[in-house]
Amino acid sequence: MAGGTTCAKVLRFIRSLTRKKPMKPDGEVSNFCRCLTTLDLVGLGVGSTLGAGVYVLAGEVAREVAGPSIILSFLVAAVASVFAGLCYSEFGARVPKTGSAYLYCYVTLGEVWAFVAGWNLLLSYVIGTSSVAKAWTGTFDDLLDNIIARTLEKHTPMQSNGLATYPDFYAAGIIMLLAGVLAFGVKESAVINTVITGVNVLVLVFIIIAGCIKGDLGNWSISRETILNATLLKENMTMHNDTVDFGVGGFFPFGFDGTLEGAATCFYAFVGFDCIATTGEEVQNPQKAIPLGIVTSLLICFLAYFGVSAALTLMMPYYLLDSHSPLPVAFEHVGWEPAKYVVAVGSLCALSTSLLGVMFPMPRVLFAMARDGLLFKPLCYLSSRQSPVVATLSSGAVAAAMVLLFDLKALVDMSSIGTIFAYTLVAVCVLVLRYKEDPGLIRRPEPFSVMGLLRPPSQPTHRTSKNVNVVTIIILMLVIVLSVLLSEGLLSLRRRELWSTLIVSLLMLALVLAVAVVWKQPQNTTKAAFMVPGLPFIPVLSIFMNTYLMVQLGGETWISYAVWMAVGLIIYFGYGVRNSVQKQRLRDARVQLRAAVNPDVAA
Repeated sequence: MAGGTTCAKVLRFIRSLTRKKPMKPDGEVSNFCRCLTTLDLVGLGVGSTLGAGVYVLAGEVAREVAGPSIILSFLVAAVASVFAGLCYSEFGARVPKTGSAYLYCYVTLGEVWAFVAGWNLLLSYVIGTSSVAKAWTGTFDDLLDNIIARTLEKHTPMQSNGLATYPDFYAAGIIMLLAGVLAFGVKESAVINTVITGVNVLVLVFIIIAGCIKGDLGNWSISRETILNATLLKENMTMHNDTVDFGVGGFFPFGFDGTLEGAATCFYAFVGFDCIATTGEEVQNPQKAIPLGIVTSLLICFLAYFGVSAALTLMMPYYLLDSHSPLPVAFEHVGWEPAKYVVAVGSLCALSTSLLGVMFPMPRVLFAMARDGLLFKPLCYLSSRQSPVVATLSSGAVAAAMVLLFDLKALVDMSSIGTIFAYTLVAVCVLVLRYKEDPGLIRRPEPFSVMGLLRPPSQPTHRTSKNVNVVTIIILMLVIVLSVLLSEGLLSLRRRELWSTLIVSLLMLALVLAVAVVWKQPQNTTKAAFMVPGLPFIPVLSIFMNTYLMVQLGGETWISYAVWMAVGLIIYFGYGVRNSVQKQRLRDARVQLRAAVNPDVAA
C-alpha cells in the first residue's frame, strides 16, 4: 500500500514538471509600457547582431578558411539563421509576451523545459555581456596604445588559473553604466541604440562603397602560382619554418568544404536577433512588429556582412589579410590610411550597440521567470517608469563581477551552447504547437471511406498530436546521432568509405521518413499574423544545423556547461517547483471544480 502511494506521488511529481502555462493566463496583467515601434525593434536587432564581428570575422574567415567565397559563407549562414528567425517570428506573433524562448517552451513543452531554456538564455546573455564589454575596452585601449591594460596589469595583477590577468574595472563600469540606462527606461534605451546603430551602418556603407571604388576583381581569381610564391615567401620569413596553407587561389581557394566550414563560423555572426522576441509586452502591435523586426534585421545584417566581406576581399588579396584588424590594413593597402579612424569609430559603435543589445533581453527573461515563480520574486519588480529595474541591475552586477574576475575566453563557447540550445527548443516548440490538438474545438466523428479505412482527420486529434510528439523525439535522436557521425567521420565520408557512407545514408533515410510522417499529420488551423512556411521541413533543418554546431564544441566547454545547468536545476527543484505560479493556478482550478460539483463539501 505504502509502495503504491509512493509511486503515485512520484508520477504526480513527474507530471507536474510538464505543466504548461496558458497563452492567456488568468490573473496575469502586463504593466509594461507599449512604447516601442517597429523601427525600434529593427534597431535593436541590427545593433545586437551586427557587432564587432563585421570588423574582424570577415578577415579571419577569408584568410584561413574560405577566401573570396566568404560571401557565400555568409549567405549560407544567413539562410540557416533565417530558419531560426522564422520560428521565433511565429511565436512572437502567437505569444506576444515577455520571455522569448523561455515563454515559448512554457506554453508548449512544459515547465521544466521552460526553465532549461530560460537558464540557457541567461547563460548566453551574461557571458555575452561580459565578453562584449571586454572587447569594447580592448578596442578603446588600442587607440590609447594599451595604456589601460598596462596600468592595470602592473598595479592589480591576478595570477591564478581561470582568472583574468587583471580586473577590468573599465569594462565593469561600462556594464553598470548601461544597466543604469536600461533601468531608467526602455524607450530612452531604444532611442540611444537606434542612433548609435545608425552611425555603425553609415560606417559600413562607407566601407562597402570604398571597396567598390578601390577594389580589384582580380583578387577573386588569383592564380595558383601566385599563391605558391606567397606560401614559400611566408615560410621563409617565419623563424620556425611553419607550414602555411593559403589554398590554391581562385574564388574557392580552400574548396567548397572551406566555404561550408566558414559558414559554420559565420553563423555565430547572426546570433542576437532573438532579443527582439523579449519585447512582446513593450511594443506596439507585437503580432506584426516582432516578425517584421526579426526578418528585417536579419536581412540588413546579411547585406552588411556580405558587402563588407566582398569589399575586403576585393581591396586586398585574401592571403594578405590581417586576422585581427583586417579593415585598417586593407585601407592602408589601397592608400586610404586615414580611413582606419573611421573604422575605429564604427567598431566602437558596433560594440556599444552589441553590448546594449545583449543586456536588453537579460533582465526581461529574469523578469518573466520570476513572475512565474521559477526564480526569486523580487526580480519581477517594475519601477514607476515601467522598467524591470531590479532584474536589470542584478543581471548587470553579475556580468560586471564576471568581467572583473574571470578569463572569458574559456567561457565564450558556453554562451554559444546556451543560444543555440534555445534556438533548437524554439524550433521543436513550433512543431509541437502547429500539430497540437485544439481542446476547445468541437469534433464530429471522422468519416470512413468506401474501403472501410479511416480517412486522415482534417484537424489534429489527441492521437495525431501524440504521434507528432513521439516522432519529434525520434527526429531529435536521429539528428544528434547524425551530427556526431558527420562531425567525427567527415574524413571517411570524403574518402567514400563504405561503412560510413552506408550508416549515414540509412540514418538520413530514417530522418526523411520521420519528417514525412510528421508532414502527413493534420495541422492546427488557428491562424497567426506570421506562420513558419514549409512545415515541418524548416524547423527540422533548423534543429539539424543547430545540433551540428553544438557538437563541434569541445569537451571542456560541455563540462563547464554541465556545471551551469546543475546549478540551475538545483535552483529549480529547490525553489521553482514549490513556488510556481502555474502550480497555484492549477490548484485553484481544482478547488473551484470541486466547489462546482459538490458545493456542500466545498463549504
